[in-house]
Amino acid sequence: MEKLVVEVLDASDLKPKDGEGSASPFVEISFDDQHQKTQTKHKDLNPQWNEKLLFNINDPRDLPNKTIEAVVYNDQKAGHHKKFLGRVRISGDTVPLSESEAGVQRYPLDKRGIFSNIKGEIALRIYAIHDPSPPPPPAPQPQPQPQQHGGGGFEAEADEGTPLQEINTNTLDEEIMAGDADKKKNSKKKKEKEVRTFHSIGAEKPTPTVAVRADFAKSGPPNVMLMQIPKQNPEYSLVETSPPLAARLRYKVGDKISTTYDLVEPMHYLYVNVVKARDLPVMDITGSLDPYVEVKLGNYKGVTKHLEKNQHPVWKQIFAFSKERLQSNLLEVTVKDKDIAKDDFVGRVLFDLTEVPLRVPPDSPLAPQWYRLEDKKGYKVNNGEIMLAVWMGTQADESFPEAWHSDAHNVSHSNLANTRSKVYFSPKLYYLRLQVIEAQDLVPHDKGRAPEAVVRVQLGNQMRATRTGPRGINPIWNDELMFVAAEPFEDFIIVTVEDRVGPNSMEILGREIISVRSVPPRNETSKLPDSRWHNLHRPSLVGEEETEKKKEKFSSKIHLRMCLEAGYHVLDESTPFSSDLQPSSKHLRKKNIGILELGILSARNLHPMKAKEGRTTDAYCVAKYGNKWVRTRTLLDTLSPRWNEQYTWEVYDPCTVITVGVFDNWHINGGGDARDQRIGKVRIRLSTLETDRVYTHYYPLLVLQPNGLKKNGELHLAVRFTCTAWVNMVAQYGRPLLPKMHYVQPIPVRHIDWLRHQAMQIVAARLSRAEPPLRREAVEYMLDVDYHMWSLRRSKANFFRIMSLLSGVTAVCKWLDDICTWRNPVTTCLVHVLFLILVCYPELILPTIFLYLFVIGIWNYRFRPRHPPHMDARLSQAETAHPDELDEEFDTFPTSKPADIVRMRYDRLRSVAGRVQTVVGDLATQGERAQAILSWRDSRATAIFIIFSLIWAVFIYVTPFQVVAILVGLYMLRHPRFRSKMPSVPVNFFKRLPSKSDMMLY
Repeated sequence: MEKLVVEVLDASDLKPKDGEGSASPFVEISFDDQHQKTQTKHKDLNPQWNEKLLFNINDPRDLPNKTIEAVVYNDQKAGHHKKFLGRVRISGDTVPLSESEAGVQRYPLDKRGIFSNIKGEIALRIYAIHDPSPPPPPAPQPQPQPQQHGGGGFEAEADEGTPLQEINTNTLDEEIMAGDADKKKNSKKKKEKEVRTFHSIGAEKPTPTVAVRADFAKSGPPNVMLMQIPKQNPEYSLVETSPPLAARLRYKVGDKISTTYDLVEPMHYLYVNVVKARDLPVMDITGSLDPYVEVKLGNYKGVTKHLEKNQHPVWKQIFAFSKERLQSNLLEVTVKDKDIAKDDFVGRVLFDLTEVPLRVPPDSPLAPQWYRLEDKKGYKVNNGEIMLAVWMGTQADESFPEAWHSDAHNVSHSNLANTRSKVYFSPKLYYLRLQVIEAQDLVPHDKGRAPEAVVRVQLGNQMRATRTGPRGINPIWNDELMFVAAEPFEDFIIVTVEDRVGPNSMEILGREIISVRSVPPRNETSKLPDSRWHNLHRPSLVGEEETEKKKEKFSSKIHLRMCLEAGYHVLDESTPFSSDLQPSSKHLRKKNIGILELGILSARNLHPMKAKEGRTTDAYCVAKYGNKWVRTRTLLDTLSPRWNEQYTWEVYDPCTVITVGVFDNWHINGGGDARDQRIGKVRIRLSTLETDRVYTHYYPLLVLQPNGLKKNGELHLAVRFTCTAWVNMVAQYGRPLLPKMHYVQPIPVRHIDWLRHQAMQIVAARLSRAEPPLRREAVEYMLDVDYHMWSLRRSKANFFRIMSLLSGVTAVCKWLDDICTWRNPVTTCLVHVLFLILVCYPELILPTIFLYLFVIGIWNYRFRPRHPPHMDARLSQAETAHPDELDEEFDTFPTSKPADIVRMRYDRLRSVAGRVQTVVGDLATQGERAQAILSWRDSRATAIFIIFSLIWAVFIYVTPFQVVAILVGLYMLRHPRFRSKMPSVPVNFFKRLPSKSDMMLY
């Protein structure tokens, strides 16, 4: 016989309910009319039970339709009274069929009602086993009626003649339907409010469990406007956590770190600031001293640079030792003399860690002090002095980013910068608008031939060209070219006029070089600047003498108009993931509406990226929002790094996205041309976050590779969005996304993608030149440089997104069809009554529609998403993508594949495009038929239509509108006895209208 095992392990952060700041909780588990409970833990808000409860599974095939309910109560007065502390519902389709597959899962406790004050989470381990013992004899009790309990947590009542099997519960989406008010007997027994049902392991989106009725399940109101929650793969779902953050602990007394770093766990470090030394003795017979300092704590040892021939060296280096890895209570700071064979001992200073002071900002920095060096026996002889500062601090210390960390003990000083945390800013970008108007007095090399002039303009690595102008020495173009310029304006605009003398042959007629700094800026309120004439200088030949240049009496001219557009926002990100929408000019920017705080806590179960080199992973994170980039320090050789770094951004628009990426550092000890490997990426849209709420979750790090989708671990983040101007934030929803200039003078569509690509390249190039550099591969991955490239997988995903939207329209049409065909007479009669009321009182139509929208919104509030969005593998079609589709997606551009593979993919693309072509043709056919009604292409059809229109005009004029509406409505809702299976007359008439498809060549 099959058994269901529910291991109740523990709970945490429960709500006090006994009036004394505590609670005495116990857990009651219910499954298939079986109830068991654990022992009561008295006065414990973080109880641990570790009890195993067993339940009988009567029908293993029906297990996916069952629901396991765990309710936590507060036991009062020896069990006679109990108070609700929260509950969780877990769907049976997530129960593993063996103990080895089961894992411990933590579920957040759900409320029983809207006004319930519940918090905390419970840890459960659930699985099914096979019990070889025979089942016990059945008890003499009546069998439950099959129509009284629906599977999967649904409770249903069926009308006569309506089998329960017709209830659509195949999917685990939310099916919210109207209940039956006539049957009160069962509703009194089962009356309870909706709670979340976990249909996958971890933090799965809630699915309501409500009472439904079989007839309304077939023909009730559609769930188009109700929340649809798809079933997720448990491996790729979010996991909500409750780390001991100061923001959650409500600022413990004496915890100063909570004032600034309240979204990360405090990590304590021993800081040693080695400043300088003086009066060091000469240890070498040569009379020179090359001193350096060795800071040793247990097995960890940090070394400063050695300074040649210096008895008064200055180092100014800071060392940080993690308190979790302290292996000794004695800190040893030793000064040594660098030598070829063996380094000489100069002197040392010892510190007892129990005497080291504690410092936490906003305390001022600890002042370094002079310490006399001792010899190996502990005597203070004339060995000189060293200036040191030793203190215990946290990651909030201002010395933390620049310190040498103990986990980087094998990293050289030259590569140490590649492991430190840094903040970067993208360069300020502008659009450069250049209008090529005309040229005069062009001098071709062949005097007897009129030139075909083309103007090529180059700005940095950007090259654009005008169309070929008319033949002649005074061509006119009036072409407008757009470029991206970055501050500081160090580049030059090179304008070259060329003569097309052959198919692939160009001759330069003149050139002008213009500094970008000389181009006038233009705001959204100013007009375009005046155009100017520029002299074209002929390129000098090799060996041409300077006197020949002076003989030139005149030069050709070109007419240009240039300006730097400060009123636009330069798009340097993919539009769906934009994090900044402000204009380039600082004077045109609005005030910020809030603050975004991000705590990068840790990661777990990272994939070993350097397994072949005998290492695991050297992970670091990059976060990007607006023009501010942050990079955490690199934690070496670990699969569970703990960063605990917090960063802050100003927010100007809530409809923006923050991106956090995790990378493996391949430049710890040089690396050369190696590329940092991507581990995964997380995006969070700010508009989906509740204000002033701290979100702490493990986000799956998913990476799509040529061999398929791969999970490289989980990233632990804490996010909080704080609004500082509620009125401005609400008003922001009514303003356009982009600045005013994008709508007053929009950029041509043909330029947008090219300009975005150029902006991305400029940002990547500028950040890669920083020290330490933010690698180009990391910037391109964060900005989604290849977002515009063709991908059959993404095309499928977008197609299914459209189909998902159209499924709502299909549901409405199906519901209306069920009403019109009298599938449920009661519902159809109610619709008749509602229709007659609205026709008789038309002023109620719009209020009814908006009231319905209001009610639906309030209803959906109970089932709103509890977690921020994350990468959805199923929505992206990443789990079902064919290997060849992924290989094509990761192919270079232009392709590097063999001809037979390219031919196969081309044929596949032709097949897909053929189906798209057919759909587009069908849509065009329907539109052309509508146009043909009054176009007299089919004279008989047009005559019939206009005569019919005249008759209807007269009829509607002499007949009250309410009568016409009632007649039309009753005709549409007529009983199936008065219906025919043949198409209606209007449909037949429309399909007979001509289209232009017969005029096309096939």
